[in-house]
Amino acid sequence: MIAIDRVAKRFVARGREVMALDAVSLEVEPGAFVAFVGPSGCGKSTLLNMIAGIVGPSSGTIVHDGARVDGINRNIGYMTQVDSLLPWRTAEANVMLPLELRGSSRATARARASALLDTVNLRGFAHAFPLELSGGMRKRVALAQVLAYDPHTLLMDEPFGALDAQLKLVMQQELAAIRERTGKTIVFVTHDLAEAIALADRVVVFTGRPGKVKTVRDIDLPRPRDMFKVRFAPRFQELYEDLWAALAPEIHKGEAL
Repeated sequence: MIAIDRVAKRFVARGREVMALDAVSLEVEPGAFVAFVGPSGCGKSTLLNMIAGIVGPSSGTIVHDGARVDGINRNIGYMTQVDSLLPWRTAEANVMLPLELRGSSRATARARASALLDTVNLRGFAHAFPLELSGGMRKRVALAQVLAYDPHTLLMDEPFGALDAQLKLVMQQELAAIRERTGKTIVFVTHDLAEAIALADRVVVFTGRPGKVKTVRDIDLPRPRDMFKVRFAPRFQELYEDLWAALAPEIHKGEAL
């Protein structure tokens, strides 16, 4: 579904060149759930933005679903840490928005929004405004909004980072259930190694800046996974220790800088 071939990204800030990513090559198969972890500033979100076509690579190529990404990629759904809900629109109207922008009739968009709000367990809150919803409920609306036009690929940049521990587990379970039902391809950026292991089929560990792929580990935990229990499995602990051994030196290097 996604082929990243020797991608590098350079930025110029205040007359100084910053190398964010260097020679990154990865493949993400259709239906895979891949998590990116690494120290702050290693280019994880930059790579996600390049898959989305928001920024272009300085060198290398990215191919999504058979087409080279060259400009905004309209065949993905993108969920960020800060939700994109419009405060003057209800939950239902926010979920309808992507469909309206694509030319769907209001009746079609409303029916789809209603079904998605049910999917994320928000039946009865269709007419609530964002300020009337809790943080977790807003995240559910944002997830429904991303799913509205049924993209094959979801890009998720620390979508649950701002939630407390309990709400994060609930949202992880919601996402895992949706992924099991739909088989969507998901690329997920997180600073939480446990979250990456619990959700993903494969975890990619990046080095400190400039970001390079340090190691890739398949997560051989059985599915479906219970987000409230999977962390207590002995195999989870083995995977955590293995990946932490790769990640910790990169975090310490960043702190030293």
